[in-house]
Amino acid sequence: MKKKAEERREQILRAAFQAVSDKGYETVTLQDIADYAAVSKGVTNYYFENKEDVFLSLLEWVTDRIYQHEHKAVSEKTTAIEKLEAYIHSVFIDPEKNKKFYKVYLDFIAQASRNPQYRQINLKFYENCWKIGRDIVALGQEEGTFSADIQADTASKMIRSIIDGCLIQWLMRDEDHLHEFYKNTCYDVILKYLK
Repeated sequence: MKKKAEERREQILRAAFQAVSDKGYETVTLQDIADYAAVSKGVTNYYFENKEDVFLSLLEWVTDRIYQHEHKAVSEKTTAIEKLEAYIHSVFIDPEKNKKFYKVYLDFIAQASRNPQYRQINLKFYENCWKIGRDIVALGQEEGTFSADIQADTASKMIRSIIDGCLIQWLMRDEDHLHEFYKNTCYDVILKYLK
């Protein structure tokens, strides 16, 4: 029974993600989420207390999935350069997926300035991202690939800032064909910073 409940919750979270991507955070209702999930509103209320509970769970679920994807990609590589490449490639997945994620994520970030629970979930996400960056930088310094003068903690924050900045710039351009350009430029800028 527990597995069935987890599957239903995930079905509702996926539907909420799609609804927010299509309609925006402010306009999505519980009924919209239920409609996207092809369940009754009562089913949604059975698994989540209210819309806020769905959204808190959604932000936590989606940021954890993104982190797990990035961590797995990096873990499969050996050298710092390979890990950095894997990190960038795991973030710049493809135009459609990146658009969908960032449209939802930016809606949540806009709410985070007024919602301490969203801020906390986002901080956890960034702490996970910073750990990936710190580990890559530390390995690169051990290998002699990256400058020993760079502080790994600061560099990890700058790496994620550059990644998010490039993706947001690309998203605002609304030109899918530039996705590869922004991915490559992001990698090049980070590599120059670390050397």
